[in-house]
Amino acid sequence: MSDAAFVRDMRAADLDAVLAIQLACYGAGFVEDGELIARRLAAAPHTGWVAEHGGGVRAYLAGYPSVAGKLTPLHGEFEVAPQADSLYLHDLAVHPDASGLGLGPRLVRHAWAHAALAGWRHSTLVSVQSSVGFWERQGYAATQPEGAEQQARLATYPGRSVYMIRRLEPGLNPA
Repeated sequence: MSDAAFVRDMRAADLDAVLAIQLACYGAGFVEDGELIARRLAAAPHTGWVAEHGGGVRAYLAGYPSVAGKLTPLHGEFEVAPQADSLYLHDLAVHPDASGLGLGPRLVRHAWAHAALAGWRHSTLVSVQSSVGFWERQGYAATQPEGAEQQARLATYPGRSVYMIRRLEPGLNPA
């Protein structure tokens, strides 16, 4: 069993681990069921990743090709954009037992590199559970989604939720 961490594509076989991490990290209002997560993985199989450490999945990141300004409501299906310009990061979670290992930022950098290779210019997300500071440290900035539909989607998240965007640089390398 190795203690080195590595990032790989998420697979259907990872869903139990993803659900366990989600339950360890989120309040009841944020927990999304396994069937929804499986459908999202099927809809966007190349934009979901896990970080393994100590022989098991300890963190995950689920995203999909999107368009800047378009949000996914909580518990909503991924709406993969055929003409994407952004990578929407819907869910990043690190098991509390793996806190401090840098798995979250490592997954995010891996996702940016994937997005840059695809030619997408932005990464977007909804920050929840007091995570704005983390996302600001990753280079994201708060912005207001435009239009009533996108505002309504943002309102599906409990508590203070903030739509954020980051410009991606061509040639990003995962680190």
